[in-house]
Amino acid sequence: MDYETWAKTVPRAIREDSIWKMKAYQLALFLADLGWGDATRLREGRRTIALCDQLFRAIGSISANLAEGYSRGTGRDRARFYEYALGSARESRDWYFKARHVLGNEVVQHRLQILGEIIRLLLVMIPQQRQHRIEDEILPYHVIPDEPTQ
Repeated sequence: MDYETWAKTVPRAIREDSIWKMKAYQLALFLADLGWGDATRLREGRRTIALCDQLFRAIGSISANLAEGYSRGTGRDRARFYEYALGSARESRDWYFKARHVLGNEVVQHRLQILGEIIRLLLVMIPQQRQHRIEDEILPYHVIPDEPTQ
Protein backbone atom coordinates (compact mmCIF):
# COMPACT_ATOMS: atom_id res chain seq x y z
CA MET A 1 0.00 0.00 0.00
CA ASP A 2 1.33 3.47 -0.79
CA TYR A 3 1.17 6.39 1.60
CA GLU A 4 -1.49 8.41 -0.25
CA THR A 5 -3.90 5.46 -0.42
CA TRP A 6 -3.27 4.64 3.22
CA ALA A 7 -3.78 8.25 4.40
CA LYS A 8 -7.32 8.21 3.00
CA THR A 9 -8.13 5.28 5.31
CA VAL A 10 -7.05 7.04 8.49
CA PRO A 11 -10.10 7.86 10.63
CA ARG A 12 -11.28 11.43 10.54
CA ALA A 13 -10.86 11.73 14.31
CA ILE A 14 -7.11 11.32 13.84
CA ARG A 15 -6.80 13.42 10.67
CA GLU A 16 -8.66 16.33 12.29
CA ASP A 17 -6.45 16.36 15.37
CA SER A 18 -3.68 18.96 15.23
CA ILE A 19 -1.03 16.24 15.64
CA TRP A 20 -1.87 15.11 12.11
CA LYS A 21 0.01 18.17 10.83
CA MET A 22 3.22 16.55 12.10
CA LYS A 23 4.75 14.64 9.17
CA ALA A 24 6.83 12.44 11.49
CA TYR A 25 3.63 11.31 13.22
CA GLN A 26 1.91 10.54 9.92
CA LEU A 27 4.88 8.47 8.73
CA ALA A 28 5.17 6.66 12.06
CA LEU A 29 1.49 5.73 11.99
CA PHE A 30 1.84 4.56 8.36
CA LEU A 31 4.85 2.45 9.30
CA ALA A 32 2.94 0.91 12.21
CA ASP A 33 0.21 -0.19 9.82
CA LEU A 34 2.76 -1.64 7.41
CA GLY A 35 4.49 -3.29 10.36
CA TRP A 36 1.32 -5.23 11.19
CA GLY A 37 1.74 -7.32 8.05
CA ASP A 38 5.50 -7.56 8.53
CA ALA A 39 5.05 -8.83 12.09
CA THR A 40 2.51 -11.38 10.89
CA ARG A 41 5.07 -12.78 8.43
CA LEU A 42 7.76 -12.88 11.08
CA ARG A 43 5.45 -14.61 13.54
CA GLU A 44 5.18 -17.61 11.23
CA GLY A 45 8.78 -18.68 11.75
CA ARG A 46 9.98 -20.18 15.00
CA ARG A 47 13.31 -18.36 14.85
CA THR A 48 11.73 -14.98 14.27
CA ILE A 49 9.00 -14.90 16.93
CA ALA A 50 11.11 -12.84 19.35
CA LEU A 51 12.23 -10.58 16.51
CA CYS A 52 8.58 -10.08 15.57
CA ASP A 53 7.68 -8.95 19.08
CA GLN A 54 10.64 -6.58 19.39
CA LEU A 55 10.05 -5.06 15.97
CA PHE A 56 6.33 -4.51 16.48
CA ARG A 57 6.86 -2.91 19.90
CA ALA A 58 9.57 -0.61 18.57
CA ILE A 59 7.49 0.47 15.57
CA GLY A 60 4.40 1.15 17.68
CA SER A 61 6.43 3.14 20.15
CA ILE A 62 7.43 5.76 17.57
CA SER A 63 3.97 7.23 16.97
CA ALA A 64 2.91 6.65 20.60
CA ASN A 65 5.83 8.71 21.92
CA LEU A 66 5.23 11.43 19.34
CA ALA A 67 1.58 11.61 20.43
CA GLU A 68 2.48 11.78 24.09
CA GLY A 69 5.21 14.34 23.55
CA TYR A 70 3.00 16.49 21.34
CA SER A 71 0.58 16.80 24.24
CA ARG A 72 3.19 18.06 26.71
CA GLY A 73 3.14 21.65 27.88
CA THR A 74 6.79 22.57 27.54
CA GLY A 75 9.32 22.20 24.78
CA ARG A 76 11.65 20.39 27.15
CA ASP A 77 9.00 17.73 27.90
CA ARG A 78 8.10 17.40 24.21
CA ALA A 79 11.77 17.00 23.29
CA ARG A 80 12.17 14.17 25.80
CA PHE A 81 9.34 12.15 24.23
CA TYR A 82 10.55 12.97 20.73
CA GLU A 83 13.93 11.56 21.79
CA TYR A 84 12.18 8.37 22.89
CA ALA A 85 10.55 8.24 19.45
CA LEU A 86 13.97 8.74 17.85
CA GLY A 87 15.37 5.85 19.87
CA SER A 88 12.45 3.65 18.83
CA ALA A 89 12.92 4.62 15.18
CA ARG A 90 16.57 3.63 15.30
CA GLU A 91 15.70 0.44 17.14
CA SER A 92 13.08 -0.36 14.49
CA ARG A 93 15.66 0.18 11.77
CA ASP A 94 17.92 -2.32 13.50
CA TRP A 95 15.15 -4.93 13.80
CA TYR A 96 14.13 -4.47 10.17
CA PHE A 97 17.70 -5.10 9.08
CA LYS A 98 17.68 -8.33 11.07
CA ALA A 99 14.34 -9.32 9.52
CA ARG A 100 15.57 -8.92 5.93
CA HIS A 101 16.06 -12.67 5.51
CA VAL A 102 12.33 -13.24 5.96
CA LEU A 103 10.77 -10.01 4.73
CA GLY A 104 13.00 -9.60 1.69
CA ASN A 105 15.24 -6.77 0.60
CA GLU A 106 12.57 -4.73 -1.20
CA VAL A 107 10.25 -4.58 1.83
CA VAL A 108 13.09 -3.84 4.22
CA GLN A 109 14.51 -1.08 1.99
CA HIS A 110 11.08 0.55 1.86
CA ARG A 111 10.72 0.44 5.66
CA LEU A 112 14.28 1.74 6.13
CA GLN A 113 13.47 4.64 3.81
CA ILE A 114 10.43 5.60 5.91
CA LEU A 115 12.43 5.24 9.12
CA GLY A 116 15.21 7.38 7.67
CA GLU A 117 12.73 10.15 6.94
CA ILE A 118 11.27 9.93 10.47
CA ILE A 119 14.77 10.06 11.96
CA ARG A 120 15.72 13.10 9.85
CA LEU A 121 12.54 14.92 10.90
CA LEU A 122 13.10 14.14 14.57
CA LEU A 123 16.71 15.31 14.44
CA VAL A 124 15.36 18.73 13.42
CA MET A 125 12.35 18.74 15.77
CA ILE A 126 14.18 17.84 18.98
CA PRO A 127 16.56 20.83 19.11
CA GLN A 128 13.71 23.14 18.09
CA GLN A 129 11.61 21.91 21.01
CA ARG A 130 14.48 22.24 23.47
CA GLN A 131 14.58 25.97 22.68
CA HIS A 132 10.81 26.44 22.58
CA ARG A 133 9.07 28.12 25.44
CA ILE A 134 5.41 28.75 25.83
CA GLU A 135 4.97 32.23 27.21
CA ASP A 136 2.09 34.58 27.45
CA GLU A 137 2.39 37.72 25.42
CA ILE A 138 3.33 40.57 27.70
CA LEU A 139 0.72 43.24 27.35
CA PRO A 140 0.80 46.64 28.98
CA TYR A 141 -1.35 46.86 32.05
CA HIS A 142 -3.59 49.89 32.21
CA VAL A 143 -5.79 50.83 35.10
CA ILE A 144 -9.01 52.47 34.10
CA PRO A 145 -9.92 54.95 36.78
CA ASP A 146 -13.33 54.63 38.34
CA GLU A 147 -15.85 57.08 37.13
CA PRO A 148 -16.61 59.73 39.70
CA THR A 149 -19.75 59.08 41.66
CA GLN A 150 -22.36 61.79 41.81
